[in-house]
Amino acid sequence: MRRALVVLGTLCALLGLLWIGQGLGYIHWPASSFMLDQRPWADRGAALAVVGLVLILAARRVGR
Repeated sequence: MRRALVVLGTLCALLGLLWIGQGLGYIHWPASSFMLDQRPWADRGAALAVVGLVLILAARRVGR
C-alpha cells in the first residue's frame, strides 16, 4: 500500500510539473501540444502536483 501511494504520488507530482511547464510556455514538448501557453493547464498542473505531494505524505503516515 505504501509503495503504491509513493509511486502514484510521484507520478502525479511529475505530471503536474510537466503541465505547469507546458501551460506557462517553458516546456514545448511535444511541439504540437494543445496545452502550450495555456494558463488553465498550469493551474491544473499545480493542483495535480499538490495532490501528488499529499499522496506521498499520506504514504509516510501509512508506514507508521
